[in-house]
Amino acid sequence: MTKIAFIGLGNMGGPMAQNLVKAGHDVCGFDLVPEALDQLEQAGGSKAESVTEAAQGASVVISMLPAGKQVESLYLGDDGLFKTMGNRCLVIDCSTIEAEVARKVGQQAKEQGIDFVDAPVSGGTAGAAAGTLTFMVGGSAGTVEQARPYLEIMGQTVFHAGDTGAGQLAKICNNMLLAIVMTGTSEALKLGIDNGLDPAVLSEIMKSSSGGNWVLEKYNPVPGVMPQTPASNGYQGGFMVALMAKDLGLALNTAASSHTATPMASLADNLYKMHAIRSGSHQDFSSIIQLYDSAD
Repeated sequence: MTKIAFIGLGNMGGPMAQNLVKAGHDVCGFDLVPEALDQLEQAGGSKAESVTEAAQGASVVISMLPAGKQVESLYLGDDGLFKTMGNRCLVIDCSTIEAEVARKVGQQAKEQGIDFVDAPVSGGTAGAAAGTLTFMVGGSAGTVEQARPYLEIMGQTVFHAGDTGAGQLAKICNNMLLAIVMTGTSEALKLGIDNGLDPAVLSEIMKSSSGGNWVLEKYNPVPGVMPQTPASNGYQGGFMVALMAKDLGLALNTAASSHTATPMASLADNLYKMHAIRSGSHQDFSSIIQLYDSAD
């Protein structure tokens, strides 16, 4: 049994921490939301009143935070964990953040003898709950192998993408494509609906044809087609519009620095910004199909 500190118990982090508890690890969590701490405690973990308390005595620290500024503050801030954490501790950051922030944190960890990997995830809240996430990991081969036993409890697939920061680069490429696929699939489904097709039937047709994709297989944006998706739950839960917009921003900033043309990502970014203004940023990102409804 390993003592693990888990920082960030939101829609993704909470289920991930609970899976570590189920596997027999001693998990102490911290989150700013009291209900999230209560849920971990009910699952058999323990809760802390601060990140420092959560990390005290832990040999593994896992973080799942909204943005790079929170990750940098957690580890490198005035009261950052790297100031009090013992060396040879393993740090796994599962947040989706700028690659340069991951590299900065990783370099500081290395200088202090702390093992660090950036390990953003794909698979959504359903994958977090089921322990079937995909991890895209950046770090040295040895440190990735250290992290693998914990990652394999929370996920089904672990890819070593390269050195520190490579996990973040792989993740933003993936989420850029996901945003493009979601907007395109929503557009095709809306065209069918507006012309009298049953969206469930159309989804099956496209799923078995050349337009088949992950959205049609796992995350249909039309309410009622897949009972387990956020679309069938009022677009609640899942991956928020605000987070997708953030990830598209990361992709576009990275593309600008490498002089990579990303016209489809730029369009998806504009669509999600427009949708956030019209419908709010807290719905699941599959709610982008509502943007096409507004054209009626």
